[in-house]
Amino acid sequence: MKRIYFDNAATTSLDPQVLETMMPYLTEKFGNPSSIYSYGRETRMAIESARKSVAKILNAHPAEIFFTSGGTESSNTAITAAIRDLGCKHIITSPIEHHAVAHSVEHANNSAIAKVSYVKLLPNGHVDIEDLEKLLAASNEKTLVTLMHANNEIGNILDIHAVGNLCKLYNAIFHSDTVQTVGHFPFDLRHTPVHFITGAAHKFHGPKGVGILYINENVKIKPFLHGGGQERNMRAGTENLYGIVGFAKALEMATATYEDDSASIGTLKYYMMDELKKHIPGVAFNGDVLGCSLYTVLSVSFPKTEKSEMLLFSLDINNICASGGSACTSGADQGSHVIRAVNNNPNQVTVRFSFCKHNTKAEVDAVVEKLKSLV
Repeated sequence: MKRIYFDNAATTSLDPQVLETMMPYLTEKFGNPSSIYSYGRETRMAIESARKSVAKILNAHPAEIFFTSGGTESSNTAITAAIRDLGCKHIITSPIEHHAVAHSVEHANNSAIAKVSYVKLLPNGHVDIEDLEKLLAASNEKTLVTLMHANNEIGNILDIHAVGNLCKLYNAIFHSDTVQTVGHFPFDLRHTPVHFITGAAHKFHGPKGVGILYINENVKIKPFLHGGGQERNMRAGTENLYGIVGFAKALEMATATYEDDSASIGTLKYYMMDELKKHIPGVAFNGDVLGCSLYTVLSVSFPKTEKSEMLLFSLDINNICASGGSACTSGADQGSHVIRAVNNNPNQVTVRFSFCKHNTKAEVDAVVEKLKSLV
């Protein structure tokens, strides 16, 4: 059986056009962007051109875009800076954040440099906005709110404007992990009340190892990494030249085809949902799957049986790639903290299927047919 890849929320394939754009900077145009001779200036121009392109797509100012190694570094930078430089001694977050955020705020709490509060979740997995306002109103210290725009396991989308406006009302700093939405969702950062957002190229057919951190122009912070003066003294280290060029190209391509891609991928997601309901008795779905949810992610809970307990392994040996939740916990003994928070049912086995523009209905049919014998 040909491999079927349904784990695009973990990573996507590199688009050949993106690779083609990157190749000159891997071969002949490899000058160090910090060098003052023309060879270095050429690569510096490539980086600044990429920055302008990313800023234009996100409707931000180029000076607000900083290139990093990915979402983890970007979120760690924002959280650290909010505590150290912006005076946040209280952090409000949710129990279903990506580990890049969850472990960062846990570290702050364990180190006694900031107190952490967890906002309640509604039964469908969405953040309880009323509870968020109660936590903000009761806070006696400068507060950082860090809530992801879309959950990487169940796909729920946060009302980023509602949260941002609450943060404005209570003079809080707002950071949103937007790794699952940059490249998949239109942004207008000029009119979005947020201080920090993040992105990672490999989530939208760009290269691994490169991301962005948006820092609102009214926010002044110090570097997270110390060394050279790269990224306007904000992020030390020789720039990932070909990665940055690839990030911009991948984002340009994702934006150009957003309308068609989101419609076709969303159709595929709901087709799989309907087929599973038809053919797998007792199947259930996690999160606000028919509501405010990513068109790329479907979290499915199957009845636990002797066969289904080995479901991920069985899918793997049948050349079907899916995950049990976040890819960052693949192979770990403990289950997904997200699924525990929204559906802590010991009699179910959860699998995340996530889709991209290259997936087809025929692949869905093949997976559903295989699942009929595995559950």
